[in-house]
Amino acid sequence: MSIDFSDPDGRPYFLWSENMTLAELRQILEGTWGEELQITYTARIMRECRVNEVWQLLTLEQILSLWPRLQRRLGRSRKFWNYLAEVWSRHGLIQLPA
Repeated sequence: MSIDFSDPDGRPYFLWSENMTLAELRQILEGTWGEELQITYTARIMRECRVNEVWQLLTLEQILSLWPRLQRRLGRSRKFWNYLAEVWSRHGLIQLPA
């Protein structure tokens, strides 16, 4: 288990129940293994990682591209992410997809 997101062979700590390397996770996040897995793991990162760690693994563009399908999978962190998105949108920093 690793908290070092620069080691491609490391196993991210939040994937404790799976045998997956950071390199494999990054492929999933790029959509290489399909959009359903991309959404699943994006949501998992947003739910289980600290906010500063989220930005080490995801870009805002990745999150926004999946936003409508992603929200329902955010669990208890949904309110937090919706709040951030609404504030950023209100200040003209992002445009939320419909």
